[in-house]
Amino acid sequence: MSEDSFQSLSDKVDELIDLCADMKRENQLLKAGAGSWVSERKQLMDKNKTAKTKLESILVRLKAMDQS
Repeated sequence: MSEDSFQSLSDKVDELIDLCADMKRENQLLKAGAGSWVSERKQLMDKNKTAKTKLESILVRLKAMDQS
């Protein structure tokens, strides 16, 4: 293997190593973001459930007032 070929191969390996490191960092950021979205979704679902419960309570009271 010639010196030029070896250097070219070495450079390509270095580029692949850098690319893998970049992709690993990006993957970690995406996973952290996904965890954040899951947490936010749960909070929104809880708020939605609370609002639904309150609305149902108001509707029951309104129906009771209407029947009086």
